[in-house]
Amino acid sequence: MLQPRWPNHVPQRLQPGDDARDHRPLARCGLSVSARPAILFVCLGNICRSPMAEGAFRAAVQAAGIAVDMDSAGIENWYIGKPPDPRADATARDHGVDISGLRARQLNKHDFTGFTHILALDLEALRHLRQIAPGATTAQIALLLDMVPGREGRGIADPYFGDEEGFIDTWRDVTMAADALVARFS
Repeated sequence: MLQPRWPNHVPQRLQPGDDARDHRPLARCGLSVSARPAILFVCLGNICRSPMAEGAFRAAVQAAGIAVDMDSAGIENWYIGKPPDPRADATARDHGVDISGLRARQLNKHDFTGFTHILALDLEALRHLRQIAPGATTAQIALLLDMVPGREGRGIADPYFGDEEGFIDTWRDVTMAADALVARFS
């Protein structure tokens, strides 16, 4: 079972806002990992792409029987405490994955030392992560699709302003990345 490492941890403020949800570490992407991996998936608001990535990865690691901690967060504080977008939830559910219990939170400074890998869903999030990462960062920061051969350097489009097809495309991308990540940790 994937459990939070610090269930009672209350993070400190990291610009541009506070984190309303307990910190839960995630695994790193890409490098060999000696300690238990802890991966954080990061997008803009933490209601579409990053919860879908967390759900797809959770399903993949459970199927593979490997131990990895994971969470998701957003750059912005717009949706703190809110569930995933109903379209993201429905798309995941259509693929047998329940993300309805996830709640949006904002990235915080503890994420940079509590996770082994922080995976951005797009180039904007990657730039932001690299810009605000403290000097004591222990996490490897990369694009999620860097884990997928042939997709390196590409972001996953934000489906928020689109239609159902955009969410299906996002699911396909995060599932492909989840499978590639599991292969790295197996």
